Amino acid sequence: MAFRLAVHEDGPPSAPPLVLLNSIGSTSEMWTPCLAPLVERFHVVRIDTRGHGESPRADAGPCTVADLAADVLATLDDLGLHRVALAGLSLGGMIGMHIAAHDPERISRLALLCTSARVAGTALWHDRAAAVRRDGMTAISEAVVARWITPALAERDPALVRRLRAMVESVDAESYAQCAEAIAQLDETADLARIAAPTLVIGAADDPALPPPHQRLLVDAIAGSLLLVLDDAAHVPTFEQSGTVASLLIDHFGDAAVAADGMATRRAVLGDAHVDAAVEATTPLTAPFQQFITRYAWGEVWGRPDLTRRERSVATLAALTAIGAEHELVLHVRAARRNGLTPEEIVGVLHHTAVYAGVPRANRAIAVARDVLAEEEQ
Repeated sequence: MAFRLAVHEDGPPSAPPLVLLNSIGSTSEMWTPCLAPLVERFHVVRIDTRGHGESPRADAGPCTVADLAADVLATLDDLGLHRVALAGLSLGGMIGMHIAAHDPERISRLALLCTSARVAGTALWHDRAAAVRRDGMTAISEAVVARWITPALAERDPALVRRLRAMVESVDAESYAQCAEAIAQLDETADLARIAAPTLVIGAADDPALPPPHQRLLVDAIAGSLLLVLDDAAHVPTFEQSGTVASLLIDHFGDAAVAADGMATRRAVLGDAHVDAAVEATTPLTAPFQQFITRYAWGEVWGRPDLTRRERSVATLAALTAIGAEHELVLHVRAARRNGLTPEEIVGVLHHTAVYAGVPRANRAIAVARDVLAEEEQ
């Protein structure tokens, strides 16, 4: 059964949602150093893994990264967020890549920080699980924090070291142990090629836990992904490269990304042939309008998480029927099929629209749909 996890929301509710997932042994506070610039542009949703922070503790039993991903999806469902941008660090990145590979409709863009699809040295994770079950979280807190930040930062800021050790020690031991065992058995390598969301991969040059070769393997497998490696940072770079991390996330998820996402959505819904023809026909006079619809109609409205593409197709068919936009209706009958509506459901939408928008318009829309669907079957 999926857990409903603790959530910390910051930033304007009307802003695009950005979900942040933490590493094993940390809480959502690990993102705090990056938070101020992010909340200026996004509705930031930080989610604590089970047994971490304020999230409910796990009962004894096995746990996989797929289970942790189910927790996140159930929590997003409770928040009414169907499609989100997501950044995950370490274990959070493992959860994020699993969701992006197995539930691609849920992730619009992805950032993977200091993470891996498969870890080496699984004995370390089994040993840690046994240690915390036997002796509690104090048994590992010093070793964990030593991997999170560079020795130079630890020497400069002993107060930070104490705070981070307290964070580790606040985590429920059984929940930590289960997450450690989930990491030990993780192998997402075969599924990385399924990730379609535009993906930024961030590594840290001084990461002793998952050094940059782990991230290079991700980039080699995820089409179109980009790798950036931070200097002077260890496994949790949010503590010593917070400004750089925030800037990279803003660039990846921010304004420039809206247009790119809009074009990707436009192609997914209308088809490459139509979009290629529209782009080919663009002139200096029509270019601003093409940019406008790509960014706002497809990047923002169609990209919002409150409705699925299938639901948006239903609304679009009804609206186009009501205003008699036959040319657009042809496009969106085909789009509705791509978005999963059956021919019977399409006609059902048009029947329903007839009651509220008028029989003549709906009758004509049914004729248009009939012709388009007949062409699709040929």
